[in-house]
Amino acid sequence: MIDELRHECGVAALYWLGRSAAAAGPASRAVSDGDVTPLMPPMLLDLQNRGQLAAGLSSYNPSRPHLLMTFRDVGTVIEAFRMSQPAKHASIMREYAGRAAIGHTRYATCGADDVRYAQPFERFHGRLWKWFSFAFNGNLANYSQLRQRLLSRGSYHFTLNTDTEIIQHMLAYKLRGDSTGGLKNVMSWLRRNFDGAYNIAFLDAMGRMFIARDPLGFRPMSWAVQGRLFAAASESVALSNMGFTDVRPLQPGQMIIIEDGRLRLERFAPVGPKARCFFEWIYFSNVASVIDGAGVYQARSRLGRRLAELEDQKMDSRCVVVPVPDTAKGSADAFAYHMGIPCVEGLIRNRYIGRTFIQPNATRIASARSKYTPLPAVLKGKRVFLIEDSIVRAVTLAALAGLVMRRGGAAELHVRVACPPITTPCFYGIDMTTINELFAPRHIKKPYPARLPAGTAERMARELGVTSLRYLGVDDLAGCIGADVNGLCEGCVSGKYPTCWGNRLYRRAVRGARSGKTGRTYE
Repeated sequence: MIDELRHECGVAALYWLGRSAAAAGPASRAVSDGDVTPLMPPMLLDLQNRGQLAAGLSSYNPSRPHLLMTFRDVGTVIEAFRMSQPAKHASIMREYAGRAAIGHTRYATCGADDVRYAQPFERFHGRLWKWFSFAFNGNLANYSQLRQRLLSRGSYHFTLNTDTEIIQHMLAYKLRGDSTGGLKNVMSWLRRNFDGAYNIAFLDAMGRMFIARDPLGFRPMSWAVQGRLFAAASESVALSNMGFTDVRPLQPGQMIIIEDGRLRLERFAPVGPKARCFFEWIYFSNVASVIDGAGVYQARSRLGRRLAELEDQKMDSRCVVVPVPDTAKGSADAFAYHMGIPCVEGLIRNRYIGRTFIQPNATRIASARSKYTPLPAVLKGKRVFLIEDSIVRAVTLAALAGLVMRRGGAAELHVRVACPPITTPCFYGIDMTTINELFAPRHIKKPYPARLPAGTAERMARELGVTSLRYLGVDDLAGCIGADVNGLCEGCVSGKYPTCWGNRLYRRAVRGARSGKTGRTYE
């Protein structure tokens, strides 16, 4: 079940431009005296689905002695910015007021409750272009190589176990010297050194900002301008909810640079193949978001329709569809519509527990078990079609099967998954980096073919304690999402990775699986 996964963060940026770039609208009218900082927490709330362990912002204000200031804390956006305490929240907003700001909401693979890991990261320096802050979304597959390279130069020291610190050191290295240098050159140099997924929001004490999306476009990034207000965010919904009407995707390998209050688009990497993470449509992104022109809701609906087209069970009056988790509802509704059976709320979710995939290990499994309550009045005696968005480790799904069958009283439980089996790790920002932690490889010994071999689904269903199990195929993804078949990263379902280090880490993961190793493969 996908809520057993962990994902890497969301980023946002705001800038009050030096002159009007478009007609004024609701977003720009919300800014008072050029102070964009109060808009940042609401933006980050729309990115809360991407991480809830820490949040923060950095702001630039040329009218205060400390030109660049950073606030960060552990907890949700509401907790970190004290939004439930109006006086404290207002005090934070006044202290960090500025004409430009970047923000971050974080999930952690390490240092979950340590505020030092919260972003943005700030590097103080007496030279203004060397004093900067940045927020990062993604994962560098060649993290260990970059770390070792820096250490080999001597006099480098690392205090945190994160690739964000690597990026900070490399930004500082490229910004060294007695002249400011160009921000495009900085990203061009980083691109030649980085392997993996990286969206970066950068702000320095000169008031310069850039927003960059990696050349393969693993993670989404949207931007908009209205009046004098510029904004960018990991998801389009964070901009449309602010009142922006012309929201555009930042293209892979492209960056937005703001200098002297003026905005321009630059390309820091040549146009090439794309590798957008298909999980963004299946689970991670808000259902109201649009990624590179493909709507998240529409994609999930098409996935459900495809499941219906492949269905081999005969429907009768006892059949009902139950979506779980919430992100599977679009697929469940479409499946039910095309099968001609009702979609019901057979499992009630406790919305105060939160998304278990972005909780730390100590609480994730316990939270998952208490997250749902079955409704016997709806499920008893029924042939239940449980629509999932994915099965990864299957810990939660096995628990849910018991809830539906034993406590709910269902006569049959048919699990339908709007995703292919996850057979190989991800090295680009989703926390599943070993083969042995995954459910599917226990039954599928090679990266997933077009369809499951005969008898495999039945064996998998028996292990899970369900009546039947069906997946979508890898070849179903592109058509359902609406993206070019060559434009998706399908490494975790095909074993074919779009970068050199992704393939190198996969070979290392295979060796680790054979030896029984369970540690993270990139360490």
